[in-house]
This record gives sequence, C-alpha cells and structure tokens, in this order.
Amino acid sequence: MQWTVVIPVKGTPSAKSRLGGSAALAHAIALDTVEAALGAASVIVVTPAENAADFEALGARVVADTGGGLSGAVATGIQAAGDVPVAILLGDLPALLSSELSAALAEASTLDRSFVPDAEGTGTSLIASTTDHAPAFGAGSAQRHRDAGYERLEVSESSGLRRDVDTPDQLAALGDRVGPRTRTRQP
Repeated sequence: MQWTVVIPVKGTPSAKSRLGGSAALAHAIALDTVEAALGAASVIVVTPAENAADFEALGARVVADTGGGLSGAVATGIQAAGDVPVAILLGDLPALLSSELSAALAEASTLDRSFVPDAEGTGTSLIASTTDHAPAFGAGSAQRHRDAGYERLEVSESSGLRRDVDTPDQLAALGDRVGPRTRTRQP
C-alpha cells in the first residue's frame, strides 16, 4: 500500500517554545523528521511559505499553512493528499528511523484507522487511515484517538516514532540517536 505522510511544521519563532524557543533547533528537528519519513513514504509538509525551500530540497511536497493551528494544518494536508491512505506524523521526532515508520505503516495497512502513542502514552505521534480521518491531537490525544476508532499500533516505547521532543530533558534523553541537523543545533 502506498502511503502519503502529512507532516505539519509550525515554522514560527514560537515553535517549540518549551524547548527554549530556538527556531533553528525546531527547524532542524523538523528537517530530520521529514528526511526519515521520506525513506518510508511520499511526504507532504504543511508549513508557512518561508520554510518551503528546505523541505522541497529534501524531496517533500510543500503545501502552504494558511493558519488554523495544528488542526488547520492537518486538515490542509489531508485535503492536499487526496484519495489515498494518509498518515499524519508530527514533525518533532528527531530520532525517527525510516524503517520504524515503514514497519508502522505496514501494520497500519491492515486497519481502517490506527495510531502510535508518544512514549508517555498520553499523546499521539502518528495517526494513519486507509479510509477517513478524525484527528484529535493535543493533550490527552491518545485516548481521544482510541475513542474515535483508531487502533493502537504495536511500536516499541524506545522507537524514535514514539519519542517526540517538547522539552530539553526529552531531547537530552535521546543522546546521539537524533538526526544530523538536530545534533548540530542541540544546546
């Protein structure tokens, strides 16, 4: 099954404010995430126009984020993908490996709707659907996705697919497992 992965990327100076507000670090994390995703599927990045060139240079298709926060960006990406199986991947997974995403998408191909929780088990790093989506990202999203009919994919807690980065401690815990751009931008 051929998947399209939509990755919303905030791309503003306030991106990753809990991580210290470094726009350069947030951008590096997003680039590493997109590059890993491209090894597993076609990718649409939803981001402000000023960020387009870096993602296009990697081989991603870029769609302009016209506002509406994360929910708006996700809806824009789903619409841009068209009538194909679509996965929504958050852009803050600097330790993600292409093989991890490929394995998750292979399992997702057998289900109508599926999700991968973050390492804490309360948030969501990926949702996938072979039919239609009911995204519910934000605090407590893992339970909301379950309630919307998404089935949990069996992904190891140590997988880069579950290791989203919102705080300096989360980034530090990944050590040298992060992608090359993130590694050079770490504080």
